Amino acid sequence: MVTSELLYLCFLALLGLERFAELLLSLRNARAARAAGAVEAGRGHYPVMVAFHSLFLVSCALEVVLGHRPFPGPLGWAALVVALAAQALRYWAVATLGVRWNTRVLVWPGLAPVTAGPYRFLRHPNYLAVVLEVLAVPLIHGAWITALVFSAGNVLLLRVRIRTEEQALGRPWAEAFADRPRLVPELFRGG
Repeated sequence: MVTSELLYLCFLALLGLERFAELLLSLRNARAARAAGAVEAGRGHYPVMVAFHSLFLVSCALEVVLGHRPFPGPLGWAALVVALAAQALRYWAVATLGVRWNTRVLVWPGLAPVTAGPYRFLRHPNYLAVVLEVLAVPLIHGAWITALVFSAGNVLLLRVRIRTEEQALGRPWAEAFADRPRLVPELFRGG
């Protein structure tokens, strides 16, 4: 018999495979960036980020299995919708950046900032996707401790990551994005 727990574990496995595919794409893009003379920033926090996101998926699974978390009904379905929307936002950001997308902070020399796609609305749409995912994926199957702990950890990690990235991207990027919010889109502009 297929249980909601088994379906959730399969979902996590698919998410893990997707992350592995992202890392392969990132490696390919990093080679291209370095060949073009890109400079890397934030090497110190990168291993922490990789460990954090790996432990996140493990924690989701362990809390559901060991904690005997039941599927939370409407909350679980809503969390699944948010998690899938986060994936769509991530893919939109990755597709918009193309070969410039990376899990590392690699700054290509002499290229104008990308201001198309979701970057028309936000400075960091991919990080918004991460925030939504870290909150929603555990809640799909009631892993509320993982949602709380990893959301708090993600806030700390993103503070370092965003600061590092914005400094590395420099003045042209800061000028191009001066009127855009970091993570929360402005739905209504006064005027």
